[in-house]
Amino acid sequence: MNLEKKIDKPIFHLLQRVADNLGLECYVIGGYVRDLILHRPSKDIDIVVVGSGIKMAKAVAHELGKGTSLAVYSTYGTAQVKNKDIEIEFVGARRESYHRDSRNPIVEDGTLEDDQNRRDFTVNALAIRLNAIGFGEVVDPFGGLEDMRDMILRTPLDPDITFSDDPLRMMRAIRFATQLQFDIDDETFDAIIRNKDRIEIITQERIIDEINKIMMSKQPSIGFRLLEACGLLQIILPEIDQLKGIDKRNGVSHKDVFLHTLKVLDTVAEKNDNLWLRWSALLHDIGKPQSKQWDEESGWTFRNHNWYGQRIIPSLFKRLKLPQGENMKFVQKMVDLHMRPIALSEDIVTDSAVRRLLFDAGDDIDALMMLCESDITSNNKEKVKHFLDNFELVRKKLIEVEEKDRIRKFQPPIDGHEIMHIFDLQPCSIIGELKIQIKDAILDGIIENNHEEALQLLYKLAAENGLTPVNPPLTAEEREINSKKQEAENNE
Repeated sequence: MNLEKKIDKPIFHLLQRVADNLGLECYVIGGYVRDLILHRPSKDIDIVVVGSGIKMAKAVAHELGKGTSLAVYSTYGTAQVKNKDIEIEFVGARRESYHRDSRNPIVEDGTLEDDQNRRDFTVNALAIRLNAIGFGEVVDPFGGLEDMRDMILRTPLDPDITFSDDPLRMMRAIRFATQLQFDIDDETFDAIIRNKDRIEIITQERIIDEINKIMMSKQPSIGFRLLEACGLLQIILPEIDQLKGIDKRNGVSHKDVFLHTLKVLDTVAEKNDNLWLRWSALLHDIGKPQSKQWDEESGWTFRNHNWYGQRIIPSLFKRLKLPQGENMKFVQKMVDLHMRPIALSEDIVTDSAVRRLLFDAGDDIDALMMLCESDITSNNKEKVKHFLDNFELVRKKLIEVEEKDRIRKFQPPIDGHEIMHIFDLQPCSIIGELKIQIKDAILDGIIENNHEEALQLLYKLAAENGLTPVNPPLTAEEREINSKKQEAENNE
């Protein structure tokens, strides 16, 4: 096969000129070639040179001229050239061998054949010649083109050696199968099963990078089904593996939470490309194994599974080396609140309940509603329609209450500084209790969200606690200064 027309671009003709001038064999290889044939977008170009990849990279950077950056990694014999939207990785052709306790290879100079032998899958071992003689010719020693036509992932060499040498390739196999929606060859998949325990030598950062790529694919459930089937899920995400299975008692069973979770994840993925909302979908029911109980009247119950779930997330994120900041808090919030809109949809939707939901969800209310709507996975179409119709009523009520009360940006009209000023108090627990009671009164619609009504309630509550006003309330200007001070403290 010749792909000369597919690589008829200025950058490849420049690479051809430089390679021929230096007397080097030069090929574009790997993922760029695969995606070119599959008509998938790909910007990163991998170049293998039979000889010095660094020497060629320096010459290409010189040719590209102004605005070009060159990064050389002498230890690895690689270099990177960037110019505008072009990013090219150069490496000299090499052969590799491995020690059993490490995925870092022992590297020696090699031929193109040696370099293709070390590739993970046949579809990633394809190379296109860039020299003038044979420009565009495809070098395919392992049948990668045929595997692409058959939509199969297969290792070029013995899969047991491939995966034992570099166990990360097992995760890459599942990630590519998910992204490309290819099947994994039976012999290759059986080798993943046999070598799954080797994943323990891979750093958590590399594993989570592959999981995130699976999460961001069009249908992430493909990857998690494969991870479960080969046994990797039990090792890297046991909390999800534990969702599998159905218990039955007195003829009553519950649904398989693992399969339900994958449906929710796919539904969210169809609607939204937010990685952390997808993580929320994957983790929304992880509290169910801890909360599962049999009730003679109700059958199987999972009471407070959202509470158990949100408590698991910080330690899970820490173990997986996922971010510990706002992204983790977002996922924790989604897991904690995901039952609230469902409860609203089953009941009469009161302003008070909607205010509380808006207050707790804040700016994440739209993401929460999307997660909750995706959580309806019943095979009963009438039941699904009933819930979704009710969710639409909840959405309308959310808009009405938000427009009227502005709860999403809610700030109590009286803060702790003003309470301390009025009653001449030092910081103490009663201040927090008074603030909560005022907040609850506003959210429950007992008083309006304004300073005057909040102040009257404060005096009443304070009297019940034996407190007497000492100083007059703060002026509007003083309250504004206090508000800015409080905001600054919260941001520290």
